[in-house]
Amino acid sequence: MAVKIHVTRPTKIELARLKKRLRLAKRIQKIIKDRLSILVMEFLQTVRESAEVRERLQKEYEEAYKALSLSVGYHGYAQVEQSLMVSSMPFSLHASTRNVAGVTLPTFQMEQDRDSSSWFSPAEDSSLIEYASSAAQRCLSGTVELAELQSALELLGDEINKVKRVNNALEYSVIPGLDATIKYLSMKFEERDREEVARLKYVKLLIEKREAYAY
Repeated sequence: MAVKIHVTRPTKIELARLKKRLRLAKRIQKIIKDRLSILVMEFLQTVRESAEVRERLQKEYEEAYKALSLSVGYHGYAQVEQSLMVSSMPFSLHASTRNVAGVTLPTFQMEQDRDSSSWFSPAEDSSLIEYASSAAQRCLSGTVELAELQSALELLGDEINKVKRVNNALEYSVIPGLDATIKYLSMKFEERDREEVARLKYVKLLIEKREAYAY
C-alpha cells in the first residue's frame, strides 16, 4: 500500500508539529490496542458462556417437552390445557447495564414473586403437571439469560469492528503517512543544510582569495 506524503508548509516548525502528532498517534494506538484486547477477551468469554447456556437450555427444553408430553398422556390434553389457562407465574424482569471498556452492555435479572401463590396448585394438579411447570420455569429463566448474552455479543461485535477500523486506519494510514512525511522533510532540511554549508564555504573561499589578491 502506497503511503501518501502530505506537506502543507515545508518548515521546521511544521516538522516539529508532525513529530508531535506522530507521538500522539502512537500513544492513541496503544490505548486502542489495549481496549481492543479487553473487548476481544470479553467477547470470547461471552461466546463460551453463551454456548454453555444454549446447550443447557436445549436440554431443559427437551426435558420440559417430555414432562409436558407425559402430563398430556396421563391427564389428557383438555385437563392440561385447562391447568395452563388458569395458571400464572408472577415474576418481574429487572434490566440494568454494565460497562466493559466503554461499551454499555445490558443485564437482565428475573425474579419470581415469592408472595404470590404457586404457579400450579398441588391440591388440584398432579406431580407430573407440577414438574412440567418447574421445567418450563427453568426454560424461561435460561431464555432470559441467553437473551442477555446474545445482546452482549452483538454490542461487543459491533464495537470490536469499529475499534479495528480505527486501529487499522492508524496503523496503515495515519502513522505511516506521518512517518514518511517526517522522513521526507528531514531529508530535505538535511540537504538544504548541506547546500548552505557548501555555499558558505564557497563564499568564504572567494573572500579569502580576494583578500590574498588585495595584498
